[in-house]
Amino acid sequence: MTSPPSDDRLIVALDVPNALAGLKLAEQLGESVNFYKIGLGMLTGGGLALANELKQEHGKRIFLDMKLFDIGATVESAVRGLAQFDLDFLTVHGDPHVVRAAAEGKGGKDLKILAVTVLTSLERGDLDEAMIEAGAVLDITVERAARALAAGADGVIASPREAALIRALPEAQGKLIVTPGVRPAGAALGDQKRVATPAAALADGADHIVVGRPIWQAEDPAAAARAVLDEIAAV
Repeated sequence: MTSPPSDDRLIVALDVPNALAGLKLAEQLGESVNFYKIGLGMLTGGGLALANELKQEHGKRIFLDMKLFDIGATVESAVRGLAQFDLDFLTVHGDPHVVRAAAEGKGGKDLKILAVTVLTSLERGDLDEAMIEAGAVLDITVERAARALAAGADGVIASPREAALIRALPEAQGKLIVTPGVRPAGAALGDQKRVATPAAALADGADHIVVGRPIWQAEDPAAAARAVLDEIAAV
């Protein structure tokens, strides 16, 4: 079967144990996928080396999902170090002091700093347990997005359910919205609680969707990726 052309709106999460498994998956997906997310789970399994190899030797775009959170000076230093790898996206927590430090740390590099609003695996009960202020998860997520964008974030990470409201914010003009928690119709939800299909997420204002387990856990990852790309193409 001929692979569909790559579409950078799809970011495939390489949430596999190590760099060798990640490289094997990328080879299986071939030219149809051009954008990959590498997260904390692979950090000790050669994640940075894989990011560099996919970027420099295979011409792929890379989203480094580190979700940095620390005092400003430490975040700034960490981002300055990561920016040297010439990657595309980097996540930090959406607290304004973190965002400002990350924006300073990237310097003149074309690295997009994406602010995490509220993790897509969390519900109101989880926020209560963490002693986060009362209110609907939706309202808190949108307010955190507005504050992070005002602090200098290039975009935000938010669930598909909040994408439309964030896109409508004045602060979101010209900024990116990247949505994890995307599940093709019929796919298992796993630990995600605030989800949507690829088509719905894009229709609601997302610029990129992140899909992991429905692709890399599939019996045929390339076919699973093609199915998501077909759905994206139909939007």
